[in-house]
Amino acid sequence: MKLLIIEDEIDLAKSIVEFTAKENHIIEVVYNFKEAKEKINLQEYDCALVDLMLPDGSGLNIISELKKVQPKCGIIVISAKNSIDDKIDGLNLGADDYLTKPFHLAELNARIKSVIRRRFFEGSNTINVNEIQIETEKREVFVNKTKIELTHREYDILLFLISNSDKVLTKESIIEHAWGENSNAFGNLDFVYTHIKNLRKKITDAGGGDYIHSLYGVGYKFSLK
Repeated sequence: MKLLIIEDEIDLAKSIVEFTAKENHIIEVVYNFKEAKEKINLQEYDCALVDLMLPDGSGLNIISELKKVQPKCGIIVISAKNSIDDKIDGLNLGADDYLTKPFHLAELNARIKSVIRRRFFEGSNTINVNEIQIETEKREVFVNKTKIELTHREYDILLFLISNSDKVLTKESIIEHAWGENSNAFGNLDFVYTHIKNLRKKITDAGGGDYIHSLYGVGYKFSLK
């Protein structure tokens, strides 16, 4: 999953990145209002951690903007302010959760997982699509109850496709999701085809359906139709 951390305390932001790295999320960090607004209008995220007190603006305005441009993005408010009014304002704007500083990183990690489950998978750690089963906690994929070995990128691509079933995803959006900020380093996008080809082969070799469809010149989509 792809996370955006909007936090002006550099040490705290680094601690969050280090702690959640074990989940294999793609994580990007910004430290002020201006950078946050630029990011959310350029890239898509599965979950954003938003500090209300930014040096050059209000995190509440970021939440409002996020809900307009990325309605599926989960939002967790992280703030030193413990005012009930701030909590209500954040939640009324569309935030999913609220944590008051200081907090335990383990709790934040659990909240992130919970928000992503609610947003994309109806609160479940297990995703079942016909004969395909995905255990998101362990990042394991089974086809007809047999585990298939996917690379880190293949897993991220599969989850991204399934999370957006029947929606055409461009090569650019797939790279941005699976490679994050490193996506700008690629001049040629044809390597996405190789990852998709390998992913499809592993699923079909295990007896699964060929659900990943290629739309020439446009992108790919996961569909049971």
